[in-house]
Amino acid sequence: MIDTHCHLTFPDYEGRIPEVLASATADGVTGCITISTTTHDCLDALDIASRHDRVWCSAGVHPLYADKGHHDWPNLARVIRHPKCVAWGELGLDNHYAKPPRAIQDRVLEEQLAFILSQRPQVEKPLILHCREAFADLIPILESSGLPADRMVFHCFTGDTDDMRRIIDFGAWVSFTGVLTYKNAPEVRAAAKLLPIDRVMVETDAPFLPPEPHRTVRPNEPRLVVHTARKLAELHDRPYEDMHNILNDNTRRFFGIE
Repeated sequence: MIDTHCHLTFPDYEGRIPEVLASATADGVTGCITISTTTHDCLDALDIASRHDRVWCSAGVHPLYADKGHHDWPNLARVIRHPKCVAWGELGLDNHYAKPPRAIQDRVLEEQLAFILSQRPQVEKPLILHCREAFADLIPILESSGLPADRMVFHCFTGDTDDMRRIIDFGAWVSFTGVLTYKNAPEVRAAAKLLPIDRVMVETDAPFLPPEPHRTVRPNEPRLVVHTARKLAELHDRPYEDMHNILNDNTRRFFGIE
């Protein structure tokens, strides 16, 4: 199994990445994708991916980092062309926090989507989307971009059944974190039951959101993604091995990695 979304560039893992990866392998998590949040840390993400056999990366600007200085779009072009970079992102909108203001988020999202379009058809990699309390705002923007919905994944889904129906109708994928295991997230579990099984993936979003029964673990690590996968199997009334195989196949199809 592959943890499709973590942040190994964060200070939580400084000097510990080999240890974190070894622990993941021991627990059956054979790889991970370390996700970019700015046009500068994408270089660090690529460096980590290049130094470790079963690590890949992405290239993009997180909406909560939209106001963090100058966005060096050529850096994204450099990273996205590397074979170890498997996706754009994470990019999107966040209405949960007051800062950065939506005006800045909107401007950076518009610039980023325009840049992604400018790299096609030479680069046609999928998009990893951050969307918190913003589905009604973000999906129309994505629709108008002309980029294919079936090459987009809404990561760390924390919405409800209405949000999930919007995503299903749009045609995108969804990835679940440890939130799926939390007692106070019944709406996320209800939504997970609606998603077609061939459009689902799992992740940790480490260092955040450790799953039950390890919710007190800090920082979260890729090795714990198996608990989210087990909960997903339970919700879909499938044996874990079946769900394990489905998730691996979905990850391979979406990101092009085994």
